[in-house]
Amino acid sequence: MVKDTAGEGNINPFQVLNWPGVMEAPEQDTDELHRVLLAGLDEGLEAFVAARASEGDNMKVLIEQRLDAISAEVIKVREKMPTVIEWQRERLTTRLEEAKVELDPARVEQEMVMLAQKVDVAEELDRLDSHVSEARKILKKGGACGRRLDFMMQEFNREANTLASKSISTEITASGVELKVLIEQMREQIQNIE
Repeated sequence: MVKDTAGEGNINPFQVLNWPGVMEAPEQDTDELHRVLLAGLDEGLEAFVAARASEGDNMKVLIEQRLDAISAEVIKVREKMPTVIEWQRERLTTRLEEAKVELDPARVEQEMVMLAQKVDVAEELDRLDSHVSEARKILKKGGACGRRLDFMMQEFNREANTLASKSISTEITASGVELKVLIEQMREQIQNIE
């Protein structure tokens, strides 16, 4: 029981609930409240979508820069391959001369052809070009493209690994390493894309 401050006796808390206005709340306009809440939600969603679109545009630019760099590395390797094969031919010929080994010129030529085939990376370079093209198509199409781009990164990696494993030149190996770096940079960005 609560003591009446006016000195008239004890007040039962349950009696207070019966007093006018204690249990009644003023009627609120819920329609107006809903309208304000929905407008705020719409505004927040629009800002979220705009921020995601801006982030997506920024990532697209970064990925396209990496694709350009991959294309440049492919061109560089294509240009160096004839020189690398000729260097290997001269190196092998010099070693054979130093060893004073007399071999059948036809057999030496056959071995050179087999070596050239073994280190030929034209197929890998063609595939890298194809993958760059496909990645650009995916980016241009837009929408939820993260999974497709992630798959493309696996394909890029496969070709870069093969290129590096076939390399007999430090320059080609360096290009293979650079390709791997570029692919990893793209893969990290793609992990943030739906």
